[in-house]
Amino acid sequence: MVDLKDIQAAAKVIEGHVAVTPFLHSRTLSEITGAEIYLKFENHQFTASFKERGALNKLMSLDPAQAKKGVIAASAGNHAQGVAYHANRLGIPSVIVMPRFTPFVKVEQTQRHGAEVVLHGDNFDAAKAYAIENAASRGLTLVHAYDDDKIVAGQGTCGLEMMQQHPEIETLVIAIGGGGLISGISIAAKAMKPSIDVVGVEVVRFPAMYHAMKGTEPVFAASTIAEGIAVKEPGRITREVVAKNVSEIVLVDEGDIEEAIVMLLEIEKTVVEGAGGAPLAAILRNRKRFAGRKVGIVLGGGNIDPLMLGEIIERGMVRAGRLARVLVEVRDLPGSLARVTACVADLNANIEQVHHQRAFTSLAVQNAEVELVLKTRNHEHVKQVVEALKSNGFNARAHS
Repeated sequence: MVDLKDIQAAAKVIEGHVAVTPFLHSRTLSEITGAEIYLKFENHQFTASFKERGALNKLMSLDPAQAKKGVIAASAGNHAQGVAYHANRLGIPSVIVMPRFTPFVKVEQTQRHGAEVVLHGDNFDAAKAYAIENAASRGLTLVHAYDDDKIVAGQGTCGLEMMQQHPEIETLVIAIGGGGLISGISIAAKAMKPSIDVVGVEVVRFPAMYHAMKGTEPVFAASTIAEGIAVKEPGRITREVVAKNVSEIVLVDEGDIEEAIVMLLEIEKTVVEGAGGAPLAAILRNRKRFAGRKVGIVLGGGNIDPLMLGEIIERGMVRAGRLARVLVEVRDLPGSLARVTACVADLNANIEQVHHQRAFTSLAVQNAEVELVLKTRNHEHVKQVVEALKSNGFNARAHS
């Protein structure tokens, strides 16, 4: 099993080539959650993910013959970029196998780092099987995303930094895909502070390690917003470490992660992908579990498709009552719509969209339905707008 000396050795190997990222206290998130929250900004790495740590440590361990032949890796994106970037920097040819539905931003960035990208399979596990097969047939060294001692030791350097930067931390909350990050961090943290509590986070749709620890059979969904931790088969090495070092694995849902992404963007002005938002989502969902404790979380990556981020922000605004849909019944007469919009304006709500529906409605033929999408302050403001419309003689309701 990897130990603290292996992680300290990895730290020397990657020193100067991988960023020592900030680990900062968040006053606002602490007030919201009831815990003292410290954020490890691994999304500030050059490839916007912690995966560089393990990838570089593994690449630096290759002998000259292996380096000349080249490497192959399977990844949903972040491991791909870490391997591609550092392989290119070291002059090592790299082939990266990615699932077919990997966000384009991750594919493009991996290609930009000089890798040969192969899109294969509908999920990470299919891509991984293809990479293992091609490693053998093409004589390439497999750089596994998590089930490798060098990878685990490299990821553990993140934990080493966290404990050096804030030794007062009492709990660590870490996302789990294959388990490389939580294994490395927990080994380092437990060696430096045996009393520390390490909690893992998986998504409800991909609870592989959660069920592996319980000895039960998982059920997987087709996809998740946190594609970076959408792993069906945890590693052999990592499973052993998690069983020893992790006190609990909590599950979060898609909406929890969306809320965390928007919160981090709005409060901390930082962009994370789904997997990067999972630890904060776990704390928001289980506030009593972490209340009053000094909690360190890793923002593991920031590689999110801008279009997806836009949709998440919009959905977050709806949940917060800052974007609302209001349906209003009006007489189909000149001036009716003007009266509605004047009423909305009086309440200082801003109209984003108006849809005037005559045909697709069950209302009487003399009536029409107006759908308003409004920018509002909060849910209470939406209620005020609806009540004002009603007091002006309109049949109105908020529609979620």
